[in-house]
Amino acid sequence: MQNSTSTSTTPIILQRGTEPYQQTFDAMRAFTDARDANTPNEFWIVEHPPVFTLGLGADQSHVLAAHDIPVVQTDRGGEVTYHGPGQVVIYLMMDLRRSHPKARLFAREFVHKIEQAVIDTLAAYNLAGERKEGAPGIYVSDGAFKGAKIAALGLKVRGNGCTYHGVSLNVDMDLAPFSWINPCGYAGLATVDMKTLGVHAALADVQNALAQNLQDLLSAPD
Repeated sequence: MQNSTSTSTTPIILQRGTEPYQQTFDAMRAFTDARDANTPNEFWIVEHPPVFTLGLGADQSHVLAAHDIPVVQTDRGGEVTYHGPGQVVIYLMMDLRRSHPKARLFAREFVHKIEQAVIDTLAAYNLAGERKEGAPGIYVSDGAFKGAKIAALGLKVRGNGCTYHGVSLNVDMDLAPFSWINPCGYAGLATVDMKTLGVHAALADVQNALAQNLQDLLSAPD
């Protein structure tokens, strides 16, 4: 979907459908290379075929067994993660200087708001999520799956304050590939999706809900 009333400070929400990770990665960098002070901020909603992605500091040994799934080196922060069908992925193509004149100082608040958008989205489905100090992403905060990771976060913030990469939320996935890696570099970290927690939600509905929460939290005041 696209928000037709968006201003330069309210990110435009674009639905890119199902797309190979490398294609999206190349498009993110090209978009960021080409943008200027007047380029609207955008959120890209996408669903990827199975892929493992490595952050800049990732240790290749955290990919325990790829099982023919592609492994792609990226320029985001963080370790290894998995993307696949049934997962909401939203990439945040933003210029943080529009929200804070010292974009580098705003980066921590930016991450906090992204995580809050995930927590708010889960809450709408009566699921409780929480942050963990030093471990970006969102984790289940109660019940039988307490401590399991349900959402991952990885960003690139360039020196000019422009961002790309983003956030993923597990909705209804084949979770087996998460057991073939050390998710985010943590051996044995349990990973879960909304369906396993008893929520049967259409992927498109969760995509739209998370995108709207991100838009509400990350739009700069007009």
